[in-house]
Amino acid sequence: MTNTPPTPFENVPPPAPLRVVVADDNPVVRAGLTALLTGREDITVVAEAADGREACEAARDHRPDVVLLDVRMPQVDGLSALPYLVGIAPVMMLTYSRESEIVQEALRRGAGGYLVHGEFTADQLVTAVRDVREGRAHFTSTAAGALLEQLRREPSPERPLPENLGGLNATRADSKGFEPRPAYPSPTSAENLSRLQSPVAQSYRSGYQLSTREAEIMDLIASGMNNQQIAATCFISEKTVKNHINRIFAKLHSTSRAEAAAKWLGTAPGPGRGAG
Repeated sequence: MTNTPPTPFENVPPPAPLRVVVADDNPVVRAGLTALLTGREDITVVAEAADGREACEAARDHRPDVVLLDVRMPQVDGLSALPYLVGIAPVMMLTYSRESEIVQEALRRGAGGYLVHGEFTADQLVTAVRDVREGRAHFTSTAAGALLEQLRREPSPERPLPENLGGLNATRADSKGFEPRPAYPSPTSAENLSRLQSPVAQSYRSGYQLSTREAEIMDLIASGMNNQQIAATCFISEKTVKNHINRIFAKLHSTSRAEAAAKWLGTAPGPGRGAG
């Protein structure tokens, strides 16, 4: 009987877990992210931070593989801390801030990706964390839209194209009836709720008296998310999501998601908006 030769990887130890620092001023968000990430065998959260200064100190002390960084934080905000942090580890912005100017500035300052809460699932977040360590950028829809907006606004560099590309002859174009296409509008999406909500909606939605959590969930409903996605985004159970939705529907005097979203966004016809 011959002995089976050992495999070449038999004594190779498993790779060390990917080490992450989570920086967000909301303790509930920090706890949720930490629980989610440490539930994966190949990821561990080595430190949490409540502002940019703490994030810099944690990164300096722990030398993580990835930093997850919020934008709006007290004392030192995420954008201010970003140039220092990227000198230590890849940084993924993870935030509710969706303004295109902020997205673009974060990327200019070295962020390796930009995720907006409400636009990704738990599994997508984990994949993004793993990828950003390897230099593969991840962007949710709002952040990707901001990049497109920037590219469309900025003039192209004066660089010649390869021969026969982009050189449509003006005479031929006229003879064939070609006309220049109008510029694309700035990208918009359902997730850009904070920018698309009408002034009417903003003026009366306070009358619904939704709690902060209920308003957050209503925003996610209006963006098209289902209960499972909302639960993953808010780090709560689907049962808790359903309970919130029942209370939201009662306050908005609605019987469906579409009706509630229309009232929330100020697009519902008829009187009685904002009745509490």
